[in-house]
Amino acid sequence: MDKDKLLPYHIILASGSPRRQQFFKDMDVPFQTQLKEIEEVYPDTLKAQAITNYLAELKAAAFESLGPKDLLITSDTIVWHEEKALGKPKNEEDALQMLQSLSGKTHQVITSVCFKTKEKLETFHEVTEVTFKNLSEAEITYYIENYKPFDKAGSYGIQEWIGIIGITKIEGSYTNVVGLPVEKVYTKLLEYAKIY
Repeated sequence: MDKDKLLPYHIILASGSPRRQQFFKDMDVPFQTQLKEIEEVYPDTLKAQAITNYLAELKAAAFESLGPKDLLITSDTIVWHEEKALGKPKNEEDALQMLQSLSGKTHQVITSVCFKTKEKLETFHEVTEVTFKNLSEAEITYYIENYKPFDKAGSYGIQEWIGIIGITKIEGSYTNVVGLPVEKVYTKLLEYAKIY
């Protein structure tokens, strides 16, 4: 990434996720983190990427006044399984039920990313298919007790123990499953660098 080309932009990453923040650091992209509290509620009629698109744009809407050189980036990730969105678990029991439902099956991880400037708003998404082996209750319980995945959609992190021992197949972007489709974000940043 040519930092000089992006310097005219003040990049604001509106995410408290340490994984997303680390991805921006790994891309060598200068950014500032700003957070605004919103209630992440979406209409029941929405499905799959329509949910993540809606929530990413809802997070962006919380930033009402952007400067002429501000580039705001928001995102949202869900696990989509059997026509149902799995967000972050409420507690250990919720995490157990989610992981049991994913065991031995294939699900989708969907992330939407919203880019917002003073003049423009655009949202894109990425879908990755992930397959788990049959997980024993002992494996699931061990993971929940030791890794406490309560800040992760679908109750798991692909980069953690359960991902290493339990995931048998992945189709699509690995970084998307971690929480951000870095390849697409990087490409979009290059577009903005040329636009300016």
